[in-house]
Amino acid sequence: MINQITKDKITELHKEYIKLSNKNSGALAEIAIAEIPEMVYNSNAIENSTLTLEDTEKILLENIVPKNSNAREVYEAKNLARVTEILLSDPERELSLQLILELHKILLSNIKDDCAGRFRVEGEWVRVGNHVGANPKFVQKLMEELLEKYGNGDEFFLDKIAHFHAEFETIHPFCDGNGRIGRVLINKQLLMIGFPPIIIQNKSKKKEYYPLFANYQKSAKHEKFTELFSLLLQESLHKRISILSSKKIIPLSIWANKNKIKVNIALNRAKRQTLPAFRLRGKWMISEE
Repeated sequence: MINQITKDKITELHKEYIKLSNKNSGALAEIAIAEIPEMVYNSNAIENSTLTLEDTEKILLENIVPKNSNAREVYEAKNLARVTEILLSDPERELSLQLILELHKILLSNIKDDCAGRFRVEGEWVRVGNHVGANPKFVQKLMEELLEKYGNGDEFFLDKIAHFHAEFETIHPFCDGNGRIGRVLINKQLLMIGFPPIIIQNKSKKKEYYPLFANYQKSAKHEKFTELFSLLLQESLHKRISILSSKKIIPLSIWANKNKIKVNIALNRAKRQTLPAFRLRGKWMISEE
């Protein structure tokens, strides 16, 4: 659970972000578009795609398919990029079952067309590790109830998003594509209320992301998801504020040496977001000032 100090910090960062966005809407759009390959790479890599970030950039930015690439993984990259572009183009569209199904249909197009754009039905069971998704007979109803709870809840917005994500992945409503759609919906929920998207990093999935699902399934507590999303949201806000207000962005390691701070200490502070640092293509950066 995050404390009031952290909530106040997010509020202040959001105010600064909104202030800058009013003058730099075009720049913010370019930042979001530039992030798409990194966002797509991380989300697909979490699902064990073998495409590298460089491969993903070639596919999405240059329309070049690397040699020996798996056809499914190429479609996964292109489809997830398309889903992300749709969300960015209409951030205020209402979150609904229809939208979720539309996004899923795009995500699995040319991959699993027979189950694209629909929830699991009777007889279609799914398992992730030792977790078995909800009984397919009740998936539709469970999703309706989840959306209703999200829409009517009055908790702190990150608590609502965290609960939605944890429960969505527990239900596992689709035959395939649950993780990617689940992470897409986090950003849909953030964009709807005027926050920038976040990137859940593949590199730290085994320490910072996967364990949270096992914890939720045992305890029904989503607070650890709130903590993770809080850190990633602060990072996303710091990134945009820094790019829009700083003279120069430099690697955190260089900044640490200039300021006579041990690099490992600076990295730890960046991970805790007690420094306004952020990742670009997996590398920690910070405003030179």
